[in-house]
Parts: sequence; structure tokens; C-alpha cells
Amino acid sequence: MSDARAATAVAGTNIALVKYWGKRDAGLNLPAVGSLSLTLDGLSTRTTVAFDGKLAADALVLNGADADARALGRVSKFLDIVRTRTGLRERARVESTNDFPTAAGLASSASAFAALALAATRAAGVTLGDAELSVLARRGSGSAARSIFGGFVEMARGDRPDGRDAVAAPVAGGDAWPDIRLVVAVTSDAAKAIGSTEAMERTARTSPYYASWIASVAPDLAEARAAIAVRDLPRLGAVAERSALRMHACALAAEPGILYWTPATLAAITAVKALRATSIAAFFTIDAGPHVKVLCAAPDAARVAEALLRTPGVLRTVVAAPGRGARVVEAA
Repeated sequence: MSDARAATAVAGTNIALVKYWGKRDAGLNLPAVGSLSLTLDGLSTRTTVAFDGKLAADALVLNGADADARALGRVSKFLDIVRTRTGLRERARVESTNDFPTAAGLASSASAFAALALAATRAAGVTLGDAELSVLARRGSGSAARSIFGGFVEMARGDRPDGRDAVAAPVAGGDAWPDIRLVVAVTSDAAKAIGSTEAMERTARTSPYYASWIASVAPDLAEARAAIAVRDLPRLGAVAERSALRMHACALAAEPGILYWTPATLAAITAVKALRATSIAAFFTIDAGPHVKVLCAAPDAARVAEALLRTPGVLRTVVAAPGRGARVVEAA
């Protein structure tokens, strides 16, 4: 290929309401459990991939700066999967920008690898269906499989050794529950001390609670699906809180223990419970990081955001509506 071929894709991050924590196959990035999430509008990654025969090696520019060797290696490994699938040999230049903190517990890898999967395949001249794209995105990040789709999305654990059935699918599109909101309380802009992959492996290997965590997920998934079907916010919120607390308890019991929470995290949880005491339906969830995300109804979102912003240690808040799936915004 003599000339560069490029494509740009955008994908929104997603927040898991029923958590994914642990892998049944690290090599293929297969989850140990299913998960269910909400893809968000306003928290996204924009990625451009350009394959060019003049490049001697892959290059990655992340948020305007050359990425470190670890990030570049992860992206290059993913591009090798794309190259193998499409028959390309050319190296690529990847430029990616997040409009939220990277590697800080805001699911940046989900939107990043969903956008990368779509941009890379389109730049390579291949158009994959959503299910195939979800399987591919999962190879980069387990949660990225869900960001291919908008709205509420369920990721299957799958049973096949090759992972072809470990795929995400919509539960309800963003327009199925348009008046739900997720308020993000950002408590830090720093990268987290331990990445999710390492933390999952340690938890699975050493936590005495891991087997109980695995057993708890299927009932939570069924309860979450039922709540979404009838738009029952308190019912869905109760599942989200339970799943988050169990995941973090499991990680905390690992050796050595994994603790992502900060005083601001605890203060935000307390603020959410105080809101509920005033009859505002607000429910928290926490991913592998210190930030607190709060499910609520659209009419209550401003009050929830205001209460969180007054919480010591909360830097800022973001109010997010259900978002669309990954999409190409430019191709050449």
C-alpha cells in the first residue's frame, strides 16, 4: 500500500452496573462473568488510525503527546490482530484523544479500544458487523466489547474456548430509557496505582471471596434486565450498588489487598445515601478507581450533581445521558 489509508472513529465509555471482574482466559481476554453496562454520551474517545507503508513501526499519540512504551505496546499488539485478520503488513499511526481522564477509573480503555477496533478495521478497508466488532474490541479490553453499542448493553461470559460467544449485545437502546442519567463525581485526575488487568488477576488468585463473587453475578444480571425492562430505577440502582460493593470487597480481600477508594469516594457514597433520605432516587456504582457514578432520573440530575460537587474531595461532576454506539466519523 503506497498511500496512507485512514479512518476516524468515536466511541463512548460505558459504566458497568453489573460488574465484570476477572478473566477465564487472559490470553483471549475472556471474562469470568457476564456484565451489564450503560454507554454514555459526553465521555468519549476519538481515534484516528492511518496505515502507511512508509512507517517502520507503529506510533501512538495519546491526548496530544507521544504515548509511553506500555501503552504503545498494548495498541501495537491489538493492531497485530487486525493485521492478521485483514492481511495488512503496514504499520500504523494512531492518534487518540479522550475528553475525560485516562487510566483513572473512568473506563477509558472501553471507549479507547472500541474506537480503535472500528477505526483500524475501516482504515484497513474492512467493515465488520457489530457482533464481530464487539469480539474484536474485547481483545483489547473486556469492557470495550460493550462500547460498540449504545444504551444498556450486556456482555456474555461465553463458554467456547475460542471466545466467539463472549460477545456484547444491546439490552435496550439509549432511546428506550431517555430520562435516566448518570452523574460522575470525579475525585482525581491521576492514573490509578494498579491497572484493572493486574488487579483482576490478583483478586482471582488470592481473594477468598472470589468464588462467591462469581456466583453472585448471574442473579444480578437477571435482576438488572428485569429492572430495565420496566424502567424501575430503584430496582436497578439496588443491583448496581450491590454489584459494586461486592466487587470491591472481593478485591479488598486479595493479598495484598486492592483498595481504589479514597476519602472522597466514601464521602460521595455518604452524599448519595443522604440524597435518598430526602426521597431522591439516587444510586451509586464504583469501577476500578476512586470515582463515584450515580444513577438518577433526569429531573434530579442537577440536584445530585450539586450535592456531589459540595462533597469534600470531589473535583467536578459530569452529567451524562445514555449514549450511542461506536461510529465512524471520517474515512479516507
